[in-house]
Amino acid sequence: MPAAKGFCSILDCCILEKILTISYGFLAQIKFVVNALLCAIHGPLIIFSPKFSLGLVMDTNSKEIKLILSLIGIIWNLGTCNAKFTPADNYLVNCGSTIDATIGQRLFAADNSQSIVLTSPQSIAARTTLNSVLGFDNAELYQTARIFTAPSSYSFNMKSNGRHFVRLHFFPFVYQSYDLANSKFKVSTEDVVLLDNFTLPSVSSPVVMEYSLNITRDMLILTFVPEGNSTSFVNAIEVVSVPDNLITDSAQRLGVGQYLGLAAQPFQTSYRINVGGPKVTAENDTLARTWFTDQSFFSTPTVAKEVTYPGKLNYQNGSASQDAAPDSVYNTARQLVVQRNSSSNMTWQFKVDSNSSYLIRFHFCDIVSKSAFLLYFDVYVDSWSAAKDLDLSTRGFGILAMPFYMDIVLPSSDPSGNLTVSIGPSSLPNTTPDGILNGLEIMKMNISSGSVYVVKPPSAAKKQLPIILGAVLGGIGAVIIVLVLCLFVRRKKKMKKPQTPLTSRPSSSWTPLSLNALSFLSTGTRTTSRTTYTSGTNSDTSYRIPFVVLQEATNHFDEQMVIGVGGFGKVYKAVLQDSTKVAVKRGNQKSHQGIREFRTEIELLSGLRHRHLVSLIGYCDEHNEMILVYEYMEKGTLKSHLYGGDHPPLSWKKRLEICIGAARGLHYLHTGFAKSIIHRDVKSANILLDENLMAKVSDFGLSKTGPEFDQTHVSTAVKGSFGYLDPEYYRRQKLTDKSDVYSFGVVLLEVICARPVIDPTLPRDMINLAEWAVKWQKRGELDQIVDKRIVGTIRPESLRKYGETVEKCLAEYGVERPTMGDVLWNLEFVLQLQEAGPDMSNIDSMNQISDLPSNAKRISSLEISTADESRTAMDYSEMSTSNAFSQLINTEGR
Repeated sequence: MPAAKGFCSILDCCILEKILTISYGFLAQIKFVVNALLCAIHGPLIIFSPKFSLGLVMDTNSKEIKLILSLIGIIWNLGTCNAKFTPADNYLVNCGSTIDATIGQRLFAADNSQSIVLTSPQSIAARTTLNSVLGFDNAELYQTARIFTAPSSYSFNMKSNGRHFVRLHFFPFVYQSYDLANSKFKVSTEDVVLLDNFTLPSVSSPVVMEYSLNITRDMLILTFVPEGNSTSFVNAIEVVSVPDNLITDSAQRLGVGQYLGLAAQPFQTSYRINVGGPKVTAENDTLARTWFTDQSFFSTPTVAKEVTYPGKLNYQNGSASQDAAPDSVYNTARQLVVQRNSSSNMTWQFKVDSNSSYLIRFHFCDIVSKSAFLLYFDVYVDSWSAAKDLDLSTRGFGILAMPFYMDIVLPSSDPSGNLTVSIGPSSLPNTTPDGILNGLEIMKMNISSGSVYVVKPPSAAKKQLPIILGAVLGGIGAVIIVLVLCLFVRRKKKMKKPQTPLTSRPSSSWTPLSLNALSFLSTGTRTTSRTTYTSGTNSDTSYRIPFVVLQEATNHFDEQMVIGVGGFGKVYKAVLQDSTKVAVKRGNQKSHQGIREFRTEIELLSGLRHRHLVSLIGYCDEHNEMILVYEYMEKGTLKSHLYGGDHPPLSWKKRLEICIGAARGLHYLHTGFAKSIIHRDVKSANILLDENLMAKVSDFGLSKTGPEFDQTHVSTAVKGSFGYLDPEYYRRQKLTDKSDVYSFGVVLLEVICARPVIDPTLPRDMINLAEWAVKWQKRGELDQIVDKRIVGTIRPESLRKYGETVEKCLAEYGVERPTMGDVLWNLEFVLQLQEAGPDMSNIDSMNQISDLPSNAKRISSLEISTADESRTAMDYSEMSTSNAFSQLINTEGR
């Protein structure tokens, strides 16, 4: 009876699971099978469905059940077999040698063999004594080297495209007059720079630089370029295919969301660690990798112990294979050993490049648990939580000793260059403090920003010559045909249609500008299918600037030329070929987050022209880059002149003139077109100053077009900078141009108080500038919080009108706020009150913010016409690109 009862429970469970399968797919069937297996192994066990706890207990004593489970186990194991990977490309080169070298089971061929193409006008085959390399792993490889005194290359014909390991072996020794320890050089492929200004570290052992590249060309060319009067060299090279799925396309990004695009990303291996286990050499790894011990990186030995698993690992399809890491990584680990209620963590520390992103791969295998669902722990990277209450049983469907890995993308590391990885106990109730880690790989993502240098083999050049000639001749022929057709069509139109008067012709037409699969709008006169270069704003050429020109202007994006860092990327000061100073804003290649801002700025700025908006010089979209080039604003941001910088204090008159200039720019955005443009990120850091301290509004990455004529607002997600956000927009997610007015009101407070909008170091009632200052204004005591450096220079009537203007801008509801035009007129009036002196001291405070003297209105009415005397504000199709600049010297991210 008990057996029959248990079998009935299984049948009931099968029926329920079949119902669940209809709703939740094939996962339900897999779950049931896995739980059945667990019952066979571990005895009676509660069965879990994907969505419900069925609460059915299985009795595994029945012979029928054991037979069923045995059959399921056989089927399961047959489905989890792993085929051994055979590389299509397997180039192993013993550089500078005339004989091959056998290292374990691998044969490194001499670099004068027929399978390897060495292109070098000047190279030296160097050799050192055997005694100097004895004791090194793979010592025979480091006894010889190929030295280059001029740019040279190795070329490899690729049998298959996809991911490859490229390993460069270096061991500096002295040969004749060449001291390789003093070599300084560059190594690059046709697509990426592997090493730039590289010198060997001061070590007395070999250095292996490993890269994981997604190769899409039929030939891989590794070019070695000596820097200055130095030399370059290499001892051995490996170019080996690896499984494409070794790097998946997505991974969890620390902080928020997923990182996409890993499959095409080049990587440099920084660290590969066998945690708690011995060193693993290339001969014991299916992909010839070396795994080092963690002893020199592990900083908390008192809270952990090393563990070893003698049994067989349970590799499963869909999880890690032996290509991900060898058995010797997964069957060893460090385990957390702490007392209950303890918060101690296992911690590893690594030195990294703080300006780079990293792909961090954690290797896990539960080799310590006696049964499933008992091991819970937390994973940390720096101060980030990478995994909370991680349960390895759920990753392995309850199967123990099943290897798997977890990928994490770290956008940037600690500024000190330290990267910390920790395993800590879970905070879940009724859990034992525990945690393990088996292996760790840390891979640098943005390898180098330098320019590639390619030395092609003669055979490749000969093959390309017919292609180049054919392309040139074909292009010439196509141009001739197009010209003939154009002349024919034009003549035919003239014969059929009377000549249109010049005054009635449209000045230009709108055509799509293709930019990385994005469709932008630009004037026809500036849109061409070719890539041309202009350093100014010549309306006859495209704004697209070649990447090589920007490289030269920024000295290959030298870090010494960085003048700011924002959410979009770094900003460089640069000088173009005609000596024009520009600011080059380079989008961060590690992330796709900036592409919307990139598109928005180009779309909007190609139609804007105003003296108080920073001008766009051009852009670059080559090599998947997102680069914007703006006029250089010599004096930086308004914010840096108010506080936090070393600039001399601005006078009250100069501050008013800057505010008036910024207000003119914003007023133009709100009224200069059929639909208003709402800036959405007005702040002192986005108001830039030229050499004459004239203000220009910048940063259009978050801008939105205003509502239609029959609408009052634009419904959109809240974006902007904390402290400047319109509270009504924040609460209701309804955006209007009055949101810009509120933000500008906060800027006006910054101008007169010279303090940050949010300062958490101050008492609670002073943290928020807007709330604190409005209280003083409503009490009529704004003069008590004025910047001490200009106290006594502001006329009372000027300050009073200024305070009234600010108070109106910061009204709780948008309908109660003035327009930007009204704000502009009032600021003009404030300046007049400041300069008029006693003659206007008896003017009463105005009840309405728009009640201004006629001369102030007359001055404001001229602002659009002064932008460009030859164009009107509504002549939209004729406007050349003059645009807003995003975070030129702004150190804050959006």
